[in-house]
Amino acid sequence: MDTLLFTQHNIFMLLQQMSVFLVIAYLFTKSPVFRTFNIGDLRPKQMIILYVVFSTFSIMGTYFGFPINDAIANTRAIGAVLAGIIGGPVLGTAVGLTSGLHRMTLGGFTAVSCGISTTLEGLIGGLFHLYLIRNNQQSKLLSPKIAFFATFIAEIVQMLTILATAKPYTEALALVQVIYLPMIVANSCGSAIFVSIIRDQKSMFDKLGVIFSNKALRIADKTLSILSKGFNEDTADKLAKVIHHETGVGAVAITDRDKVLAFRGLGNDHHTVGINLTSPETIRAISEDRIIFVDGSKKQWKCALSDNCPLGSILSVPLRFDNEVIGTINLFEPKDKIFLTMNKTLGEGITNLLSNQLLYARYNEQKSLLIEAELKLIQAQINPHFLFNALNTIIAILRRDSDRARELLLHISNFFRTNLKRKGDLATLEDELNHVNSYLVIEKARFEDRLNIIMDIDPKLLNVKMPVFTLQPLIENSIKHGISDMITPGTVKISAKSMDGMTIIAIEDNAGNCGEWDTTGLGMNIVEKRIKNLCGDQYGLEVDCVPDERTTVTVKLPERGCRSDKSTDH
Repeated sequence: MDTLLFTQHNIFMLLQQMSVFLVIAYLFTKSPVFRTFNIGDLRPKQMIILYVVFSTFSIMGTYFGFPINDAIANTRAIGAVLAGIIGGPVLGTAVGLTSGLHRMTLGGFTAVSCGISTTLEGLIGGLFHLYLIRNNQQSKLLSPKIAFFATFIAEIVQMLTILATAKPYTEALALVQVIYLPMIVANSCGSAIFVSIIRDQKSMFDKLGVIFSNKALRIADKTLSILSKGFNEDTADKLAKVIHHETGVGAVAITDRDKVLAFRGLGNDHHTVGINLTSPETIRAISEDRIIFVDGSKKQWKCALSDNCPLGSILSVPLRFDNEVIGTINLFEPKDKIFLTMNKTLGEGITNLLSNQLLYARYNEQKSLLIEAELKLIQAQINPHFLFNALNTIIAILRRDSDRARELLLHISNFFRTNLKRKGDLATLEDELNHVNSYLVIEKARFEDRLNIIMDIDPKLLNVKMPVFTLQPLIENSIKHGISDMITPGTVKISAKSMDGMTIIAIEDNAGNCGEWDTTGLGMNIVEKRIKNLCGDQYGLEVDCVPDERTTVTVKLPERGCRSDKSTDH
């Protein structure tokens, strides 16, 4: 009976000491250092930090223990085993060796035994780590059951080590009989609780991260189309509405460098659109190009417009465009509400996001201007040559066949009218074929029987979209550098089919004038560039020429055609 009471007393004493240890462990999980750790993928610097932390925990476990028969009943094993489970064999052995050497300095007939066993306990934790990693069970590194079982085994190994190495054996046996149950129970339960604390904290941070990410993604999705229309009062009001709804802060204000462009939330009776900037924090954020934060706790934010303003804290973040501050995003909270750290971080992230979106909007604007300029270059290259040749042809036909000349004038009119109306990025294959048809009718009249046209188009591909003015320059090149130089009749074949997950359009002639074919001309270069810009880098043009036999230009497009947010039907 006395032995049972003594054992229960020892268990209670160790659990009491362990509670202090766990409080310290809990405080560690609340520290900023802990948040940077990714269990199972630790960097060298993080391993060093964990070595220091777990070695300290293990040494403290020795000091928190209590003496029994010239030995120390303790919770030292928790630090060593958990270091091994979390960081692997190297970290576990290093922590176990460090705390074991420290225990040896304290003396006692079990000093050497405890030094050896603590090192082995760290190694045992590391072996559990290796097993879980190699069996793709990394998620179990923070399992309380694994921690309990690993520490249970480690403590049994410690008892066996004491029996095997401590002298005299009779005293070692007597000691083990007294401490084995308290130490196994206290250390195993302590490890499980410690891991449970770490897991819960990690889970909380992960959930907050998911919430933060979801909010940021929703804001990004809702604001991208808004900023494509510029930065003004209308777009600023829409942005403020989105940010206010997603963050749930008391109020949101968006300003330029001089005045308020939008305001949503509490205090909108006196914070009105169009008024000059009055908040010192906003003015400082612009002039100093840095984030200004007044948390409402250590320092209260004071409204310069009204003494009865309900707002008491502010986060003012500079909004930048092309390395220049163009305004601010301001988040406010009421006087009776704490400004959450997550909202502070989210506000800073939102502003960076909007700055990037402004740059993206400007990029798209410049890209549109470039595409428009490229189209004008193609038209400038096509029209003079074609118009000159077409008019000469019509003049020649007019003398002998006025009806046919009238028909050709209608085709040339249709060709130029279509050129002038085509302003979007993309057109369907059917639109492109209709456009080149007028061109080919006039060229057919020019060359008479010397030009044959063959069409082999899969009807299923007529709705496939491609950059406008893709086919006409290629067909013109084929006639200009191929058929026009032939004495015998020439043939131009235009085909379209699906192959290898792509839409393949081929323009082939039977001239094979490889030396004269202009593969680097302005028209070819622009067509190639626009296909890659609008369809993808894996698509474009290929030229295959066999001298005096054939020339084939292959246009490779996505199977379902190109996509563009700015595309329009023609």
